[in-house]
Amino acid sequence: MKVLKVKNLLITAMVMLMIQPVYSQSLEMSKSDLLNKIKGGWAGQVIGCTYGGPTEFRFQSKMIPDDHEIAWSDSAMHWWYTNVPGLYDDIYMDLTFVEIFEKEGLDAPASSFANAFANAEYMLWHANQGARYNILNGIMPPESGHWLYNPHADDIDYQIEADFSGLMAPGMVNTSAEISDKIGHIMNYGDGWYGGVYVGAMYTLAFTSDDVNYVVEEALKVIPAESKYYRCMTDIIAWHKEDPSDWKATWSKAHDKWNDDVGCPSGVNSDFNIDATINSAWVLLGLLYGEMDFEKTLDISTRGGDDSDCNPATAGGILATMIGYDKIPQKWTAGLPLVEDMDFKYTTISLNKTYDMSFRHALQVIEANGGTVTEDSVTIAVQTPEPVALEQGWDGMAVKSKTELDLSTGKKPVSLEIEGTGFAIKLNYADSPWGKNIKNRKKKFFAKPKVTLEVEMYVDGELSQKTTFPPEYHVRNNNGLWNYQLEPGKHKIEVKVLNHQRGSEMFLEELIVYEAVK
Repeated sequence: MKVLKVKNLLITAMVMLMIQPVYSQSLEMSKSDLLNKIKGGWAGQVIGCTYGGPTEFRFQSKMIPDDHEIAWSDSAMHWWYTNVPGLYDDIYMDLTFVEIFEKEGLDAPASSFANAFANAEYMLWHANQGARYNILNGIMPPESGHWLYNPHADDIDYQIEADFSGLMAPGMVNTSAEISDKIGHIMNYGDGWYGGVYVGAMYTLAFTSDDVNYVVEEALKVIPAESKYYRCMTDIIAWHKEDPSDWKATWSKAHDKWNDDVGCPSGVNSDFNIDATINSAWVLLGLLYGEMDFEKTLDISTRGGDDSDCNPATAGGILATMIGYDKIPQKWTAGLPLVEDMDFKYTTISLNKTYDMSFRHALQVIEANGGTVTEDSVTIAVQTPEPVALEQGWDGMAVKSKTELDLSTGKKPVSLEIEGTGFAIKLNYADSPWGKNIKNRKKKFFAKPKVTLEVEMYVDGELSQKTTFPPEYHVRNNNGLWNYQLEPGKHKIEVKVLNHQRGSEMFLEELIVYEAVK
């Protein structure tokens, strides 16, 4: 017993040493400079998101050509705020978490962030919506974002929501990663989570250096070198060094090597790609090839395509943190006074309120992590980056096939047979007076569902998944049905609707089958 007790104490001591932040230096700056950088980070996001808004997912898996004009005016931000406020999900999603820190303090538990996120009024998609459904049905983080519970785990969701984690932890890269561990696993895992961890790390280091190459490379040290995400970012950095003048050549290399998506059902074998890894690559294109020029940075990260509002929002926010609010060119800030006192949709928080809250939180984090705060200045205990844990979803798995299905449920189960090690079924739920008339269904002749369908899926005769599909998309399972942990071989799938009603149909639209990587 004594030996065991000593061993346990040694293990505890080792663990405590492992989790203590590693400090490399101290950094002193005035409070006004700190606030200027924090304001730059938030304003840069809004500007970048606005600039890329008109092209979001209009150019899938292709660059936006030079002759495609992306217009800008002093009134652009005000127009989007007023007419399409949902564009700024990059910001109001962040503010859900910022507000919990404001209400509950730095030690707020993961459950507080998860419940606030799940019960918010805004619409969600992909990993976020999958996590919301999970949380509302008792599956809490980190399982709510885990790839076995959320087929969108590698998607971009936390990457576009992680800015706050770096802005509230200036120079403290490991502290930012700890915040991301608590919040980013609400909706993501593995490479999807790494997107947010990396973005947060770049923000923290943007307070410490005006060298964009240093920020990009140093921040990557928080990502495990064995991960796909790390290898992709390393390629972008290396290709930029080989040819620092031709971002399009690097885009082509990255697209050819890293564009395949294995998780998101909509992205598998498709030009549509909302995967965090490839979209992070387009963020790096903007930062590296933009050469500290704000307009060039926004334009390149936008013209990378895919999620072309979120990517310039991230790149613009990081660069504006480096240079500060007052160094953003006047062309881009001229319209800010029109919106800085307007609350973001679904919130009672404006940009001006966000600046103040984020500044207060940064002061608290500085003091809580070995720094000091005086009346006029702060001294930050700058941390040496340490890699987070290795996580990889779909490890050892590859897409074998993706097949379009023309099936709908009725009183009898729908049966499928596959051969592989896993599968995912994409579903659509609607009320249709045409019953199983697939031709009319494809023409979208259907109405909003009226009942909550209860669905069971059996694999080889055993219950594999039980779920509900409410009429309201806001709280619905958007992930479909899946099982990623099958033994190699043939398997029979049955899908049953327990409370079938005429006209309320579950459409099985696509079947993705996985196999083991040889």
